[in-house]
Amino acid sequence: MKRKWDARTKARIVLEGLMGGCVNEICRNHELRPGLYYKWRGHFLEHCHLIFEEQARAPSQSDLAAENEKLKRLVGELTLELNKGGSLR
Repeated sequence: MKRKWDARTKARIVLEGLMGGCVNEICRNHELRPGLYYKWRGHFLEHCHLIFEEQARAPSQSDLAAENEKLKRLVGELTLELNKGGSLR
């Protein structure tokens, strides 16, 4: 039967090995094949730098409201220009 391992548990097991634990013993304790441990470790080491990259900040409600007002004003100005028969550029 195949087990599902959550990301937190995988990271904990990999870190246990990276901190000097005996891989065979760790695998025995967790009933895990060493090949799978090394696969997780490779993935962990390949992607560990991502934790230090800045996350894109989601715009706040007030930022969205300000942007909305700015765009409404622009649409209004362009509508007035079109109604006057002026050019857009």
